[in-house]
Amino acid sequence: MNIGHLHFHGEPDDHVVAVSCLKHIYPDTTEIHICGLDFMVKRGERVVVLGGNGSGKTTLIYHILGLLKPDEGKVSVFNVNPATDYDDIREKIGVLLQNVEEQILSPTVWEDIAFSPRNYGYGKEETAKMVEDVMQELGIVHLRDRICHYLSGGEKRKVALAGALVMRPELLVLDEPFEGLDTRSRNELVAILNRRNSEGMSIIMSTHDLNLVGGFADRVYVLARGEGVVTAGTPFDILTQTEALQRSNIDPPVLTELFARLRDSGVTVEIPISVDQAVKDLGRMLKP
Repeated sequence: MNIGHLHFHGEPDDHVVAVSCLKHIYPDTTEIHICGLDFMVKRGERVVVLGGNGSGKTTLIYHILGLLKPDEGKVSVFNVNPATDYDDIREKIGVLLQNVEEQILSPTVWEDIAFSPRNYGYGKEETAKMVEDVMQELGIVHLRDRICHYLSGGEKRKVALAGALVMRPELLVLDEPFEGLDTRSRNELVAILNRRNSEGMSIIMSTHDLNLVGGFADRVYVLARGEGVVTAGTPFDILTQTEALQRSNIDPPVLTELFARLRDSGVTVEIPISVDQAVKDLGRMLKP
């Protein structure tokens, strides 16, 4: 069914993504249901999809990208059906998939990052500037002439992200983007994503790592295997819903547990959503 341009009931114009009661049946007859709450992403919002293995995170991402077509339910991205009209919105979307090997198509780093601008007909000079700018931003200028095949996993991930960002997309979709990255590289990546977001880019990120939520997300959706979306809210809302997290096979961060126990033992503390907040709170407590 081609639903073309569409609006969900009550869907405001500032939503770039809307998914309602999705059901997908894979060829091996595995059924994924993502029902419960509707999944909505507003313009300029950073949304994290949190869930354990088999919860449907990647299935949701693939429907948003039009790589899968739902057996039931509705998917709208920039008010079109991505399964049938993805070409209409392709230039607006950057993608970083979990398996970056499938995304890196060109022999050298420079050529790979230049693939999209060239494909969309940008001139030689403009393409060169776009590639140079994004390599600078991600700190990978030194990799320019390297053969992609011989890069480390972390370097490949940065190159794939550069390819996703080079066109300055309105929406960036990331599926488990921090796999194989050390803590420093993760922090650098979060800083880059937050900077792009401050310039207006909407971001959807799937992860099973709750530690990433506090310093990044505006809104979090929690998926549980066989249950779909079990809860949604701000990072603080989610971090304090231990029961919903357990249903999704996600352990609360150690910090959250520590501060919850401090509070239970009578210490007046707020449960922090990031390490920075925890440091401030502890510093205040320890001051004479």
